[in-house]
Amino acid sequence: MNVESDRKLIFVFTGPDGSGRKTVADSVGATLGIAKVLSYATRKPRPGEVNGQDYHFITPELYEQFERAGDFIESISIGGSRYGVRGEDIEQSLRQGGSVYLIVNPEGAQLLKDRYGDQAVRLFIYADRRTVQERQQESGLDAAIVQAKMDQYETAIAYQPNCEHAFENYDLAHTVFDISNTLEHYLQRNLVERD
Repeated sequence: MNVESDRKLIFVFTGPDGSGRKTVADSVGATLGIAKVLSYATRKPRPGEVNGQDYHFITPELYEQFERAGDFIESISIGGSRYGVRGEDIEQSLRQGGSVYLIVNPEGAQLLKDRYGDQAVRLFIYADRRTVQERQQESGLDAAIVQAKMDQYETAIAYQPNCEHAFENYDLAHTVFDISNTLEHYLQRNLVERD
């Protein structure tokens, strides 16, 4: 396939923790060949997470250095850990490869929308409270972390009407298919088969 045109958009995957937003986003990104912009985190990787693939895992000292320099567009604290997205990472990815995607909480999604306007397209991924809690428990997270995340569920769900699109995530393949089709309309790549 030949990509004839590619708009430079920022697809922002958001929703409650445990909604499957990361799995969905990474699957859509791989399907459509969209680059991922990683967030920075001061916590240790969880089971199955890989530095440079899931997050940039950095020391609190380096995080503070980036923050003092004004590098972060979004910077939040959750459960004693810091998470941030560097503006330069977004700009560099846009210059190199067209559209990009990120995975952030609703607060981060709003900050990105405020900064990038129509260039940022928010995709809200959600499931019911019980399903979200079960997914987090099955992932092996500590009970205190699961509870802290569930305490934020209602706040996260309340952000849904602010997003350009919302997708219920109970069947991964179906969700990825629907989102991929939606994003193709934005990308307007006019994919053409070449022999």
